[in-house]
Amino acid sequence: MKIIIDNKIPYIKEAVQEIADEVIYAPGKDFTPELVRDADALIVRTRTHCNRELLEGSQVKFIATATIGFDHIDTDYCKQAGIKWTNAPGCNSASVAQYLQSSLLVWKSIRNKKLDELTIGIIGVGNVGSKVAKIAQDFGMRILLNDLPREEKEGNESFTSLNKIAEECDIITFHVPLYKEGKYKTFHLANETFFRSLKRKPLIINTSRGEVIETGALLNALNNQIITDAIIDVWEHEPEVNRELLEKVIIGTPHIAGYSADGKANATRMSLDAICNFFQIDGDYEIKAPAPAFPVIHAKNHEEAILQMYNPAEDSSRLKSQPELFETLRGDYPLRREEKAYTIKYKE
Repeated sequence: MKIIIDNKIPYIKEAVQEIADEVIYAPGKDFTPELVRDADALIVRTRTHCNRELLEGSQVKFIATATIGFDHIDTDYCKQAGIKWTNAPGCNSASVAQYLQSSLLVWKSIRNKKLDELTIGIIGVGNVGSKVAKIAQDFGMRILLNDLPREEKEGNESFTSLNKIAEECDIITFHVPLYKEGKYKTFHLANETFFRSLKRKPLIINTSRGEVIETGALLNALNNQIITDAIIDVWEHEPEVNRELLEKVIIGTPHIAGYSADGKANATRMSLDAICNFFQIDGDYEIKAPAPAFPVIHAKNHEEAILQMYNPAEDSSRLKSQPELFETLRGDYPLRREEKAYTIKYKE
């Protein structure tokens, strides 16, 4: 079996040798029809567009994307061509929640806010949004949830409208998939109309997809103080970043909210498991993230410990100083572990 793999997918090289006869690694943006023509399977990230242009005439039977999102896969074409595919739902949900947790603490410190006096609106309450809700609960925040697909299935008891979130929330955070059309369309969900409906000059956070927020509308909202601040990890037209927006956001990062080593290891494991299931292979491999350089944290309190484990202000500073290195900063992202990898010792 021959597999082509994005060369930025970590912890995979030893494991994949257990299941494949031939493996080729390539940058995600450099997958070509010639490269994939005689491959049986692909393991990709969001930078590889799996469509007719790439796949027609190939012998690819299976695609695994080591990501939650799958809008880079032309699912209609794959169905027509008989190519099966899978994503990795929930793989990095704890990582994104960690990013939110640390980002809120940074914002709280800079703006001298008391989180337990604020209301947060969570738009999209799936794997990630549910974990963000738990973090908000731990901070003592009032929480409003918006999730149209879940509300349709479960009823409106636990959910509220976008209008109510716009009226009552001090923080609004987006955790939705990107749907460009249809009943649950999320493309430019936060547009001029949305920003005009805001009542409390909230903090806006986006770690979902760049296209969920209309860049011009967000810039206008910041320039006219319709919103207080923005924390942005995902951008329209990545890897090109709107420089004016990057300068104005309080935290701006290169699409790395889900990039903890734990999340990456989960995605790699899920991708290989899916290939083994599809091709009916018994894979004997272990995938785990490396230990942190300093696994023992000494801190006065839990909030200080959280920021010792991960402080997004450092990622923001790197991107703001060299925005042209967006892809490099993302592709060569340093090791970040989640809380379970650490022992916390509190100072007397």
